[in-house]
Amino acid sequence: MATRLLNSLKILEYSGHVSALLPGNETLLVQPQEKSRAEVSPEDLLVCDMDGKVVAGPKGVKPPSEVFLHCEIYRARPDVKSIAHFHNDATNVFTLVEDMQLLPFKNHAIRWRSGIPVHADPAHVSNSEQGRSVAATLGAHHAMQIRAHGQIVTAETVRAAFIDSLHLVENAEAAYRAAAIGKVKPLTEAELDSFAHSFRRDHHIRKLWSYYVRGALREGLFPESWSEQK
Repeated sequence: MATRLLNSLKILEYSGHVSALLPGNETLLVQPQEKSRAEVSPEDLLVCDMDGKVVAGPKGVKPPSEVFLHCEIYRARPDVKSIAHFHNDATNVFTLVEDMQLLPFKNHAIRWRSGIPVHADPAHVSNSEQGRSVAATLGAHHAMQIRAHGQIVTAETVRAAFIDSLHLVENAEAAYRAAAIGKVKPLTEAELDSFAHSFRRDHHIRKLWSYYVRGALREGLFPESWSEQK
C-alpha cells in the first residue's frame, strides 16, 4: 500500500523501494525488482535475508538491485523497522548546489532536526560494502540523500516511513519555491522546540495514513479487500 501510494504521488514512480524488517530482525520484506510500483501486491513481495538473498517469495524473481542499502541500515540501526528509498528531483537538487543544505523549513521536518547527511558517492548501492558505507553516512539520523541520486528515509513502521517520505519531499519543495522569491529561512531551534511541544507523531501518522488510504480506495488504487488497513 505504501509503495502504491508513493507511486501515485509521483515520489517513487518507476524506481525505488520500500522495505520492512520482519520479526526476529533477520529478514526483511521488499518488493521485487521488475514489478511495477503501481501494481505491486502482497503475493509479489519477497523475503530476503540480511545478505540480500531471497528466502521466500515467487520463484525466479529478483529483489531490487539496491537491497543492500536496506540490509546494512537494518544491521546498523536496530531502531529502524522500515526504509523507503526513492529518487525525487526537487529534493535531490539540494545535493547539486553549494552552500544550500536541506534543513527543516516546514514544521513536520522536525523529524530531521539532527540533520540530513549527504552521501558523496552517487553510484547505485549494489553490494554490501556500498551498503555499509551508506549506513555509516546515515549514522543516527532519520533521512539522508545520496548525491545526484536519491533519498533514504528510515522510520519505526511502514506507515511512518510513508508519511516521513511525504514530508521530506514537501519540505524540499517548499524550500525550493521559497528560494525563488528570496532568502530562505529555516526553522530556528526555538521554533522547532515550540512545535515539538504540541506535536503527536503517532496521532499524525494515523491521521494521514487514513486520509491517503481512504482516498486511494475511493479512486480504485487499492482493491476494496484492503480496506481494513485504513
